[in-house]
Amino acid sequence: MRYKETKHTENCRVLCGSFVLLFFELCESSTVYLETLNLGGSLVTARKSITVICDFYSLIRLHFVPRLVSRADLIKQYGRWAVVSGATDGIGRAYAEELASRGLNIILISRNQEKLQMVAKDIADTYKVETDIIVADFSSGREIYDPIREALKDKDIGILVNNVGVFYPYPQYFTQVSEDKLWDIINVNIAAASLMAHIVLPGMVERKKGAVVTISSGSCCKPTPQLAAFSASKAYLDHFSRALQYEYASKGIFVQSLIPFCVATHMTAPGSFLHKCPWLVPSPKVYAHHAVSTLGISKRTTGYWSHSIQFLFAQYMPEWLWVWGANILNRSLRKEALSCKP
Repeated sequence: MRYKETKHTENCRVLCGSFVLLFFELCESSTVYLETLNLGGSLVTARKSITVICDFYSLIRLHFVPRLVSRADLIKQYGRWAVVSGATDGIGRAYAEELASRGLNIILISRNQEKLQMVAKDIADTYKVETDIIVADFSSGREIYDPIREALKDKDIGILVNNVGVFYPYPQYFTQVSEDKLWDIINVNIAAASLMAHIVLPGMVERKKGAVVTISSGSCCKPTPQLAAFSASKAYLDHFSRALQYEYASKGIFVQSLIPFCVATHMTAPGSFLHKCPWLVPSPKVYAHHAVSTLGISKRTTGYWSHSIQFLFAQYMPEWLWVWGANILNRSLRKEALSCKP
């Protein structure tokens, strides 16, 4: 009996010893795992911190430093003539005026001949540069591009600004958007920039200099409900510009994707709450002044300092938060627009 008890006791001691040994081994292993996790977490945090610091450094370098130095000579850098589509209103007109203030001759393209002539005369008288106009309705499709190509063939085109675009009358769900409006978005927002670049790039390649600026939209940062087709068309422009930059940078051509957020144009109603925040929603003139100063410096930018801050937040926020905010903003804008209807 004593023999059995002694043997049982020894077995228990062996089992306890094994358990203690296993416990200590697990603790040691857990410590290694925890240290590995801590190291990984530290590396991720450090990487994020460095990224944020670099982003803010880029913001300062891009939007504030250029204002402390002399302006670049855009004629020497790119060429004597600039072509601006959608040039009779908003960002397009302001961008054309800013380029003219730097001595470039301007070719304005839009569909309204009377407004084109008025803007061209105003720019020529104010800035003492040459101006020319091309009447073209980009929503008409393919047939308009041969006359544009013919009108530009003898011009030393240094800068192309793809600004023409079609917006919803106000934020709408996709099935509420008319079929005509969807075709306009495809023909104007997507096809126009592609074909205009196709027309002017051969001459730029031959001269080994030039710039193509394509104006996208902050709505392309992430999927934007109630602006589905519009934001998707602007995402195309952003990707198109970035790809062109990779293709043609080695040939001396600078391609820039401009991604503005809200600018106080005719697309935002004059009484809109957006107009009450001028530092957040600049006028076209203020926006264009800042955007032109980034030409030749940044391949992809919002063009304005507060928009760059918004873009940083958009990059780092999760998609569900972007969608939630976009839904609230777009519902408010739609309600505001409908309340203004007679």
